[in-house]
Amino acid sequence: MKIGTVIGNVWATRKEDNLRGLKFLIVQPKFSNGSATDTPFIAVDRIGAGIGDAVIVTQGSAASHMTSDTPLPIDAIIIGIIDSIDIERGEESG
Repeated sequence: MKIGTVIGNVWATRKEDNLRGLKFLIVQPKFSNGSATDTPFIAVDRIGAGIGDAVIVTQGSAASHMTSDTPLPIDAIIIGIIDSIDIERGEESG
């Protein structure tokens, strides 16, 4: 899984039949400190994320099997909207 921020929408009125009704968002992957990593990618959203939301994304076969039916031709799906991130930092030895 990855964390990222939704930075845009993708509108596609014509798409594969099994993708009808799904919303596509552009996600910028981020490190836990908020700095960008990698290039943005498109993820399917079924939970109502929007621009500016911090999200959790899963990719690969887990994303394509989001339903119990036939696997879908998708590579990434948003599985959570992040409320907060807490990271415990250990003391530096020195």
